[in-house]
Amino acid sequence: MQIGAVVTAGGLGKRFGGEVPKQLIELRGKAMWKHSVEAFLNNKEIKAVVLTIPEEWQSYFAKESKDLSIIVAVGGKERWQSVKNGIEALPQNISHVMVHDAARPFVSDYIINSVAKALEKDCCMVAKPVFDTVKIAENGFAKSTLDRKTVWLAQTPQAAPLSLLKELYKKMEKFPDFCPTDEASIFEKFGVPVKIVEGNAKNDKITTKEDLEP
Repeated sequence: MQIGAVVTAGGLGKRFGGEVPKQLIELRGKAMWKHSVEAFLNNKEIKAVVLTIPEEWQSYFAKESKDLSIIVAVGGKERWQSVKNGIEALPQNISHVMVHDAARPFVSDYIINSVAKALEKDCCMVAKPVFDTVKIAENGFAKSTLDRKTVWLAQTPQAAPLSLLKELYKKMEKFPDFCPTDEASIFEKFGVPVKIVEGNAKNDKITTKEDLEP
């Protein structure tokens, strides 16, 4: 099994605001995207890393990534299209892929290794359990309560055999209105079982400026 990683930094982070994409914001002395990229570059299970980037920022990433052993691919309009572009850029010897959001900059070596282990048998995703009470609301009013034991918050990496993911992208052509927000949504759409690897709060996604506050 030869595992590659696709780190998605192709979006512009509009919910975050600001003049530059959020993945360029500096955290602990380096750009957010570099934390994620280096986590995979430094992991012994990962044999290649592709970074998907916004088309408008190609010159920036060409300069900032020149000293990193990564492949850079231009992202698409939607996240899944960026991932597809990244997967197509992986070397031919790669048999399995992990997809990770650059906006989750503090993914641990332990999580990456756990996903690699699960990937030996299953498609898988990282998710963290919910400890708060979860409500279903309608028109601003609480309507019902979910059993929180069955609720998990999706994270990344999400992983699969490369050939399977390519096959599912092909099947998606028959469903032009289907716009998945993660790889697990694609697996679910086509009835592929997805094993959960437990994540944690350190792997949460940075979406708004409030997420950077201590």
